[in-house]
Amino acid sequence: MSGKGKAKGGSRAKALTRTKKAGLQFPVGRIHRYLKKGLYSERISGASPVYLAAVLEYLVAEILELAGNAARDNQKSRIIPRHLQLAIRNDEELNKLLSKVTIAQGGVLPNIHHTLLPKKSGKKGEEEVFPAEPKAKKTKKEK
Repeated sequence: MSGKGKAKGGSRAKALTRTKKAGLQFPVGRIHRYLKKGLYSERISGASPVYLAAVLEYLVAEILELAGNAARDNQKSRIIPRHLQLAIRNDEELNKLLSKVTIAQGGVLPNIHHTLLPKKSGKKGEEEVFPAEPKAKKTKKEK
């Protein structure tokens, strides 16, 4: 025989995906395909989809952790859009990243302006819950 064809009894190592090699959950091959189809550049390095998948996975894990905490605070077992909204808007960095994003069915953060709150009445003097802004000092020109 010429040695061509299938090897009999040979064991071939199982192919390992780039996702498994990188230890990620997000699909590296699919992200690579999307980067190539998107025409973001003529050439895409092999490491760029791995890095992008890792960043996306980290962001999703961070948001889901905070949303899960918000769901637990509301005694719910499922994450709904309201929990995502609360998680994102209460986190300073995520709020900055997603400041222009509208989440459907997310609602708004609970907030009552301090001037609308009732005044605290005391026996010695009428004192507000939140004292007024300190008055600006007069400059020499204003005197």
